[in-house]
Amino acid sequence: MLSKASLNFLPRSLNPFQTALLTLWVLTMISLPIVDWVYGWQFMMAAVNAGVLAQAGVVMAILWKSWGPAKTLRITALVAVLSWAAETLGSQTGFPFGTYDYTEALQPQLFHVPLLIPLAWMMMLPPAWGVARVLSRHLAPGWQTPAFITFSALAMTAWDLFLDPQMVTWGLWEWQNPGGYFGIPWSNYLGWILVSALITAVVRPRQLPVAPLMLIYTITWLLQTTGLGFFWGMSGPALVGGIAMGLFSVLGWHAYLKGE
Repeated sequence: MLSKASLNFLPRSLNPFQTALLTLWVLTMISLPIVDWVYGWQFMMAAVNAGVLAQAGVVMAILWKSWGPAKTLRITALVAVLSWAAETLGSQTGFPFGTYDYTEALQPQLFHVPLLIPLAWMMMLPPAWGVARVLSRHLAPGWQTPAFITFSALAMTAWDLFLDPQMVTWGLWEWQNPGGYFGIPWSNYLGWILVSALITAVVRPRQLPVAPLMLIYTITWLLQTTGLGFFWGMSGPALVGGIAMGLFSVLGWHAYLKGE
């Protein structure tokens, strides 16, 4: 039976500043199709940038409350550097994702990698950590770390089942050898698992505020499923990504509430 504390986790997990940032992020994401219809592509790209910045801001504010400024900034920098390095290596050599190129749509760029990309890793990898923590915390001690790294990588990659088809359709990057999953090579997803696991293993995050991080993960799942399925005409990725991220969301909340 769920405790009263379990059902009231949101009020005690988010302070007013975090709630304001979360609201701003959700409203920005909901506005994307409206901005596209009313103002056109250029303004919609600006709204996409704003959405990434808002979500990264929410995640950092959540971590800031638990970790303090020094640790939050240090881990943010570490995730940004490692993810940017992986994206630079990937776009220039084809390893580990496959051969792809960023277009000029996202600016500014450094070595032809948009500076927004590391923020996108930061906005979603900690929420994946939150899900992975609750899924792995009741395992035997010797299994907790490898399970946490594995669950983190898989939960993060589940998001890309939405992201890559959407961004390719929008012309933000291009694959030289499209195919596999809705025009995305399967090597991309192996690369996502590898890079997500590597960053998680390097960072080894502890003292995670799992409830608010899982909230971000769940809202992202709902926004992406609804957006791709009903507004962007991408029912295939919406279905597959919805099942994958939904599985992690449901299992994560079940494990969290069961442990309260």
